[in-house]
Amino acid sequence: MSRPNLWNQAIKSAVAAMVGLSVLTFQAGHAGASVPESWYLPELKSANPAISSVDVLIDVGHGGIDGGTSYGDLLEKDINLAIAKKTYETLRRKGFIVLMNRMDDYALSGENLWLKIRSRHIKDLAQRSHLCNEVKPKIMISLHVNSGRNSTKRGAIVIHQTKPRSQQLAKAVQAALNALYGTGDKPVPGRTFYLLKHAKAPSVIIEMGFITNAEDRRMLTEDRSQQLIAEAIAAGVEQYLQQPKK
Repeated sequence: MSRPNLWNQAIKSAVAAMVGLSVLTFQAGHAGASVPESWYLPELKSANPAISSVDVLIDVGHGGIDGGTSYGDLLEKDINLAIAKKTYETLRRKGFIVLMNRMDDYALSGENLWLKIRSRHIKDLAQRSHLCNEVKPKIMISLHVNSGRNSTKRGAIVIHQTKPRSQQLAKAVQAALNALYGTGDKPVPGRTFYLLKHAKAPSVIIEMGFITNAEDRRMLTEDRSQQLIAEAIAAGVEQYLQQPKK
């Protein structure tokens, strides 16, 4: 397997935002125009040491052709991105170094030119996990929206790796979201999830609420409630990063 083609729009946009450059600089590159060869991660790390010590990588679920779950004209990919941006800003205000792997509506599978497989879904997940392994953040949080056949089911669910540190992170984020939603859910292991199996950093998948539940749907789509969800996630992340590691 050849070395992953990770010098893509996701990381260029994320790094540009973090170091204060214009994200718009790279929009043409994603559309197919050439991007200067100097824009690759080793040089970025050398010029900006902070990139070598990323605290949180936010994995923004779905994007582009992959809308995720839906309810009417509401698409998971749009909710994920909206709350991810709020989480990004909240964590930055707390002083953490944060990256997002998607800052607009596009599929990361389109950036994966190295994995020779027909499955767009696997190419997408592979690109996400390899980006995490290349950046080497302290943690990765993957934001998603849940759905269920039972419309009364509500609340957030945090899914973790088998690693103790991932479980610690999941407990901290779950507790913060439970307090917001007024629920008592416990984190659950995600042994079969591709992203959790292949990401080396302590990682969790955060199902931020059920789009099929009316109250959750309101929280997931109203601007103020999205901010509260972002703040709860950030509070859990902050608690984890500040506690002694076992």
